[in-house]
Amino acid sequence: MADIVKIFEKLQGSFKGEILRNEPLTRHTSWQVGGPADLFLVPVDKADLALAVRLLAEEECPYFPLGAGTNLLVKDGGVRGAILDLNALKDLELLENHRVRAGCGLAMADLIRVAAEHGLGGLEYLYGIPGTVGGAVIMNAGAFHQQFGDVVVAVVWIDAGGEKTWTRDELSFSYRTAGFNKGQIVVEVLLEFEEGDRRELENILRERSEYRLRTHDVSGPNAGSVFRNPPGQNAWRLVDEAGMRGARIGDAQVSEKHTNFIVNLGEARAADILALIDKVRRAVEEKTGILLEPEVKIVGEDD
Repeated sequence: MADIVKIFEKLQGSFKGEILRNEPLTRHTSWQVGGPADLFLVPVDKADLALAVRLLAEEECPYFPLGAGTNLLVKDGGVRGAILDLNALKDLELLENHRVRAGCGLAMADLIRVAAEHGLGGLEYLYGIPGTVGGAVIMNAGAFHQQFGDVVVAVVWIDAGGEKTWTRDELSFSYRTAGFNKGQIVVEVLLEFEEGDRRELENILRERSEYRLRTHDVSGPNAGSVFRNPPGQNAWRLVDEAGMRGARIGDAQVSEKHTNFIVNLGEARAADILALIDKVRRAVEEKTGILLEPEVKIVGEDD
C-alpha cells in the first residue's frame, strides 16, 4: 500500500499545484456523492501533471484523472490513491486549415462554441453534453450522427513512461470508447473541423441548447446518461417500458423526465445509486432479456 504521507511530503517540494488530503469527492462530482480521496492534486500545467504521475508511479500509488466530474460515480468509501484534477489544463489554440489544439480540461461547451464562432463545424450536435475534452476523447462522446472521434487528428497522453502522441489511426474509436487503458491520461487533442457557415452553426447550437433544456433538465444532481444504448435500442425506452420511471432507493431516483438519468434528490449515497442501477438492470433484463451496461464510470471503495 502506498505511503500517502511520504508522497505528500515529496510532492510539496516540487509540485506547483494544490495538494489536498482526504478531500471529499462530493465537492467534485456532478452526482454530489462519494467518499474522500487520499490525495487530491490540482496540476497547474502539463509539466506539473507529468511530474505528479511519475512520482505516483514510483511510489506505486494508484491515480485517477478527473475532469468535470460528470459521467462518474465515486463509491462512499472514497478513492485509495490520488485524484488528478485536470481542470486547469484548458488551453485552446486556433490553427491553420480548420485545426484546433485543445487541452484536456477545456469544457466541451467552450470548445464547440468557439469553433462555431469561427465557422468550424463537426461537433455542433454535441453541444450541451457536459464534461471536458479529455473525457470526450476517452468516452468518444457522441450525439445524433456525430462523435468526438470524427474530428480527432492526434492525441497527446501521458503515463508513468512519459508523454506520447497517437494519431487517429493508432486510436480505437468506437461506441463510447477510444481504446485507452487505465493509467493513460489524455493531456491535449489536435482536432480538424469542417468549414461551415457561422450563422448556421450558431443556430444549431441554440437549437441543441433548447432541446437539451426541454428533455435533459431533470432538476437535480445527476451524471447524465447512466446506461449505454444497446445496438438498435434506446436505453431510456427500455428502462421506461420496464416500469422503472420514477423508481427510487433512498434519495436516488430514476428521473420522471428522462429515464436514463438517475437523480440525487438531496441526500442520496453512492450505495443508493448503485442499488438503483442494479434494480433497473434486473427489471430490464427480466422484461426484455437485455442486460444494460453502465455508461458511467464507477470508482472507489464501498464504505
